[in-house]
Amino acid sequence: MARINIQFTLFSAFYSPLISLMSGGFLKQEGLEADWSVSAPGVSALAAVEAGEVQVAQSALSQGFSTLAKGETPKVMHFAQINEMDGFFLTGREADPDFTWDKLEGAEVVMFKGGQPLAMFKYACHKAGIDFDKINAVTPGGAADIDRAFREGQGQYVQQQGPFPQQLEADGVGHVVAQVGPQIGPCGFSSLAATPEWLATDEARAFTRAYAKTRRYMVDTPAAEIARAEKDYFLQIDEDVLARCIQTYQQLGCWTPHIEITRSAYEVTLDVFEHFGTLKQRYPYEAVCCAPPAVA
Repeated sequence: MARINIQFTLFSAFYSPLISLMSGGFLKQEGLEADWSVSAPGVSALAAVEAGEVQVAQSALSQGFSTLAKGETPKVMHFAQINEMDGFFLTGREADPDFTWDKLEGAEVVMFKGGQPLAMFKYACHKAGIDFDKINAVTPGGAADIDRAFREGQGQYVQQQGPFPQQLEADGVGHVVAQVGPQIGPCGFSSLAATPEWLATDEARAFTRAYAKTRRYMVDTPAAEIARAEKDYFLQIDEDVLARCIQTYQQLGCWTPHIEITRSAYEVTLDVFEHFGTLKQRYPYEAVCCAPPAVA
């Protein structure tokens, strides 16, 4: 059985379509086995793809923008979506069924310091009609640092991907009050990337067949069943918490059945980074994205 290397830039239940590709047995059905890893903090998984150490990386379209901004041609292409919505949650200290985004103004919010999580959050605040600069940002570091800081009493709210917020609720530490995704709508949030050379191989076509099956599975299968298969990937998370997180993402609609990165989702991502101030020109779709490998 052929082996491929997959690398995550970040690892969370939000990326379940790529996790379930392995845990659901879809790769094995196509004669493939996977070794997987997570890139070191601050290091893009695309570096491992460019070095030939990894065949497929979980990445983001903005990585392509950064390369193009330096006047360079990307060596990898984004060929399939993972999430078509922002998957971050806002969790508060108290339950607040009447939460409105203006409550963030003047409040301490534990959040990511930069990158796409911050770009998307700023754009969501813009769409919600609030002034991001009036938020008191607390930025302790990565996902684990953010979770620890909120648990230790910092902040009135915290910005996190699942299943961190659901575990906070299960532990009685906080209550989810909002999701960021609905403020922005469908966008090219996270994607699969590979070199054009690998995408032309039979191995890539087999991978794509397996991934297309996984996408349908993510939509059609009860969350509890998906969580049961994935639980060994989340040893620090209660299985029922993982199931609740997966169900929330199913309801959010970030795991649509199609695998291609749509042009409309790509354009929204351009809007986000243009607002963020890091995008100086709107690059054409073909400079960053390509169609998934054709499969029989």
